[in-house]
Order: sequence, then C-alpha cells, then structure tokens
Amino acid sequence: MSENFMTQYGDRLIAGGFPFLPIVPGEKFPGRFERGAWLPYKGWTRHAARATTTHELAIWKQWPDAGIGIPCGLVAGVDIDIADDIGLAERFQSLAFELLGETPAVRIGNAPKRMLVYRTDAPFKGIKAHPLEVLCQGQQFVAYAIHPGTGRPYEWPVRSLADLTLADLPVITEAQARAFIDQGLVLLPEGMRPVRLERNHSVIPNGSPSPVVCQTSHDLGGTQEAIQDALRHLVNADLPYDDWVRVGMALKGALGEAGAGLFADWSASSAKNVPETTARAWASFHPTVIGAGTIYHLAQRHGWKPDAALTLNPANQHPGPHPAAPLLQKVPRVPLAAPAEDAPPFLDGPEWNVTDMDGVLGHLVDYMVSTATRPQPILAVGNALCALGALMGRRYRTETDIRSNLYVVGIADSGSGKNHSREVITDLLFRAGLKKFLGGNRIASGAGLLRAIHDHPAILFQQDEFGMFLQAAADRKRSPKHITDILDLMTELYSSSATVFLGPEYAMPDKKGRQDINQPCLCLYGTTTPTLFWTALKSANVADGSLARFLILKTQDDYPEASGAAALRQPPEELVAALAAIAQNGSGGEGNLANLTTGPETAIHPQVVSMLPEARERFAALNRQVTALLRRSRGSQFSPILARAWENAAKVALIRAVSADPAQPVIRDEDALWAIALVRYAVNTFIADVERFVADNQTEQNHKRVLGIIQSARAKGITQRDLSRRTQFLDRRQRQEVVQALLDGGQIVGESRPSRTQPAMVYRVP
Repeated sequence: MSENFMTQYGDRLIAGGFPFLPIVPGEKFPGRFERGAWLPYKGWTRHAARATTTHELAIWKQWPDAGIGIPCGLVAGVDIDIADDIGLAERFQSLAFELLGETPAVRIGNAPKRMLVYRTDAPFKGIKAHPLEVLCQGQQFVAYAIHPGTGRPYEWPVRSLADLTLADLPVITEAQARAFIDQGLVLLPEGMRPVRLERNHSVIPNGSPSPVVCQTSHDLGGTQEAIQDALRHLVNADLPYDDWVRVGMALKGALGEAGAGLFADWSASSAKNVPETTARAWASFHPTVIGAGTIYHLAQRHGWKPDAALTLNPANQHPGPHPAAPLLQKVPRVPLAAPAEDAPPFLDGPEWNVTDMDGVLGHLVDYMVSTATRPQPILAVGNALCALGALMGRRYRTETDIRSNLYVVGIADSGSGKNHSREVITDLLFRAGLKKFLGGNRIASGAGLLRAIHDHPAILFQQDEFGMFLQAAADRKRSPKHITDILDLMTELYSSSATVFLGPEYAMPDKKGRQDINQPCLCLYGTTTPTLFWTALKSANVADGSLARFLILKTQDDYPEASGAAALRQPPEELVAALAAIAQNGSGGEGNLANLTTGPETAIHPQVVSMLPEARERFAALNRQVTALLRRSRGSQFSPILARAWENAAKVALIRAVSADPAQPVIRDEDALWAIALVRYAVNTFIADVERFVADNQTEQNHKRVLGIIQSARAKGITQRDLSRRTQFLDRRQRQEVVQALLDGGQIVGESRPSRTQPAMVYRVP
C-alpha cells in the first residue's frame, strides 16, 4: 500500500509554519491532479510567498501518492550533489555548518547526496556552482516522497522537517550563501572544479587570476564571466518555450559551444526540464543575429547591474593596459544618452495561477471548468468576473470609488469551447431568479443599449462573435451611426459608473426627453477568434483608448483535451444561493433588486470595501511600475493600455473580495496579488499581440501575418513549401517581397537544411 505523505506530514508542516506543495509521484517537480491524471503545476512559485492553508491540504490529501515539496524563498536549501565520495560530501556539510550554522534539518535522497535546510529573512535568487547549489527564490526541493532513483522514501536522519518549526532553522543571507559556494569550490578536486563559474576577480588555488573569455567567430560574443553573472538574474521558473529558446539561442550566439554547459544547468533549474530535449535543442540552434546583447538586456530588465570589473565584450579583453589608454585619458568625459527603449513596455511580476480563487468566484469557475467538454479556465474566469461584477453593481465600491463594471474579451480559436461559460451563466442566473441582470445576446444599436441599462442599471451582456461586432463598430467610414454609437456609449458608460450618466438630448418631438442613469454598471463579456479580432483593429482603435478599457484574455490552450464532461448538469444549490446573496447583500438592503429606479434622484449608497495595508502596498507598487512604463512609452499606442491597468486590477480585486465575503468584504493581499497578476497577463498579452498583428494598411498586415506564421513554427522553423501553402492569401510575387523584407529587416532568418531529395529552405525567427 502506497504512503499518503500529505496525511502523514501535512498538518505538522502547517503547524510548523512551512509552506509546501504537491509533488508528482515518482518525480521531483510540482504537480496537480486533474481529471484523473497528474499534470505539471504551473505557477507553483506562489506557494513560496504565503503559508499553506488547511483547505489546500484537504484537497491534496485526496490526490493519489502525492509527494511533498518545499517552495524556497522563506526557506533555503543547500544542495550537496556529491554522488560517490562520502568523505567529500561530509566535508561540504561541515563547511556549511561552520559558515551558515548547524541546521537540524538534513535530508537524504540518494546518499551521500544531501540537502541542508535553512531559512531566510530576505529571499534571494538561487546560486548554482555544480556540485553545490543554494536553492532559494523561484526554486523548490522534495521533502517527503519516494525517491525516483532509490525507490525508497527520502530520509531525515537528524530531525524530520515535520517535527520542526520554521523558527528552528538557522537564518542565512545571500552573502553567506555566496561565501559558502566560493569556499566550497576550493575544496573540490581540480577535475571537478567548474571553470565556467570563475570570474575576473576569482583566484584559483595556485593564486593566479584566471579570467575565462570565450571568443566567438562573430560580433555577438560575450565573456563567459559576464554571461554567467547576467544569467543568475534570469530565473528559469518554468518559462514559456519561446523564452527558453530565446535564452538558449542568445547563449550560443554569445559563447558558441562553450555555452552548452550553462544552458544545460540553467535549463535544469526548471521543474519541466528534460535533459535530452535540452541537448537536442542546443544542437539545433544556429544564431546569426542574437547573442550576448540579448542576455545582458534581459538581465538588466530583471535587476542586473554589471560590476565595473566585468568585461562584457571579448574584443575589449586585453592582457595589459589598453593600447589607447594614454589617449583616452585626455578625452573629456561626457554623459552618454540613455539607450533607446524600443522593446514593448511589459509589466513585470511573479508567476500566477489562474485557478487560485476562493469564495463564489472560485466555486463558479470550478463549476464552469468541471462541466466543460473543452475546459477553458482563463475564459471561465473572465466571464465569471463580468457576471459577478453585474450582480454586485451599484452595491459595492472601493475606497477610491472604483466600481465593479468590467469589460472582458475572451480570445480562442473556433471549436475551443468559448461558448460554455456563457451557457453556464445564463442557466445559473435564471435558476437564481436573476434573469433581469442579463442583457440580450446581441446589441443592435446605441439606443437599444441605453434602453436596456435604463431598465436595469446593473446588467451583463454576453456577446458571441465579438470580433464581427468590433469590425462594424470600429469602422466609422462604412458602418451606420447606430452601430458605431455602441462602442462610443460603452466608452462613456465605463467612466460613469460612479456618477450620473447624462442621456442624449433629442431634437425630434417623437423622442422622449433625456433619460439619465445614476451610477450605471454595464458589464460585457465577448468572445471571438484571433483572426476576427485582429483583422478588425487598426492602430487608431488602440490609441483612442476605447479598447484599453477591455481586459483581453487570450486562452492558454486553444484545443485542450476533451474531458468527456456533460455540457451542463444540475448546478450545486449552494452556488445558486451564493449568486443570489451577492445580488442582495448590499448596504442597507438597497440596490438593484430592491430599487430599479434609474433617475438622478435615486439614492444609491454603495458599501465601501476597504483594503488591507499589504494589499494597498501591492497597488502602490503597481502604480509606480505603470507610471514608469507610461513615461517610457509616452505618445505610443501602448499608453492607453497601460493607463487602465491599475483601474482594471482594482475592479478585479473588488469583485474577488466581495465574492469571498459579500456581507463584510475586504480586499486582502491575495485578492490584490491575483487581480494584478490577471491584469498583467491581459496587458502583456495585448501589447505583444498589438505589436504582432495590428496594421494600418494591407502591406503591413501581410508582413505581420507572414511573420506570425513563421513565429508559430517556433525553433524548428517552417519550410518554404509549407509557408507557401499557409500564405495562399498572397500571390507568389507578394510572398517573395514579404519574405525578403523580413529577411532584410532581421526579423527572420533563412537556412538550407538537408532532406531526402534536395536541400530545403527553412525560415524561422532568430
């Protein structure tokens, strides 16, 4: 009978204050058990920043054969990876006890390898110098499980971690960790010493400095010590495939084959690393325009500040004084202009788990996902937020008077399961007696939109084929005014949720007088395919701010595995009741259900939802980041998108907080973290796709469509034959012109690859 590690150790680890997470049986990486199968756990790093809850443990106890892992951050692990020399392993342990303190938590997996567990007051990025490693921020280690190599449980020969508290562990700092690594390398035999980790200022045992410089045959090169130092700031916490390839290509461009070890070590820090795949990918890399500059740029974006002693370019490496030193001393120093920042202004932040929700929001999304034939969690989240936003409309507000009106567009390909969440919401609101909150399936005109909101000032519209609507509404030259009015009115209503929306004045006598709406709450959830959405847009639609009010949520998997679930089933009664409670539990019992009067004389007094100090600091940090990016991208098409990020995050946090406790809601740290991460995902995806797809003329659109097709082929590239087949919207001459322009601009590279008959031309993104 298999051991249930969660049952055996989970409660004791919670009592000791340790964060932990589930480990896939027989593996060393975090996982989730979903629909009868173990899957990699995306976004597991969130567990390092907070205590594990009893609710999470109750769920994990039901997952078969789950191991227990410890996410690092507050916890740090010293990994001594010595496989066949017990004396050397014990000397490293003694050195760690001397420099870092004697920890009672020593874990043995495959002896004599061992892990020494410490804690930190200030988490830092992990430090690796094989066979030594200090695991910290963005990393994890297995505490209780069956070791995949020995087939036996991990052992704790001194004291089990579950018998300790976090306070029992010695505190270490980054400086202490680096001192341990540096002194530990001196203990290594000459043949085991990792040369690539030496720096200009390092001294090997014979006392002579040994700078390691890797020359490449082109001008993309960097020095080994500078690349190594920069790479420490690029944490490989389960990065997307494109980012992984980009770093690998840049490493090979910078160091040639000498960078293979760095790439292998860096890849190995990810839980999803497969060494054979890493080796094959490295062999396939043939960089021509990407190298050290990319590594340095990415590292600086993540906080790297290169030491003045580092030499970044091997061409500048000289054994003695620079030959131009006397001349350079006579040249007056002038400040250099700041480098141009052409890169898109992306928001930075920690990893995020889309399904990490509690309260009614979590219950609603779980129900949508569990009943879907093709589950789409990100689309379910978007629709659930809009539905709850409408139900709590005009009943709650933040301290800064932010309301719950929200516009969301869900983007996924045809046949991917876009419709399911709309069907669920419609069914639930009818069952809960809340059908008045539902607008029609189509908005036919601006006047129709105003009439619907006047009749019920908090309302949800769920629109399929939103891309087709957008094509018409955004085309002011060809579309009739009653259609273009819809988008204009939506823009005005979005900004009128905390005041009185003044209706239009009509000159015709058969029209009613002006109809005002007090604190309208319009929520809209639209779905569309990528092609329809992006072909509808021009850069002016992005720059005018109308679309910046939308959260654009792009699916993370267009065609997830079919679950076999029924499209709809009898919803849980507690979910139906919870939706009704959110619509009714406002301040003083007034609001949408109690009073549907829409005139400015109607007294609307929404309940104020306060924000805890830690959540307030999260939003302050977001505001600082957004402000810096706005200054950098002043006047660009990205400015309106960034300008709404804080407001949309506040709306999402408000909805999540009310869904957790409709009677006495408060915006918690977890509400702020999750809301900011959701908006960051939406903003970054939107910015990337705007740059990739939005075009103002047919020529530019053709270039971007062809580039997108080549990008979708990833590192393997696409053959000329396949590219011709997928670009039938172009004739041969147009195709040749577009491909040549992309080649000339360095956006793609072409290379000849052998085939069974004759060499094939392959295009790929560098």
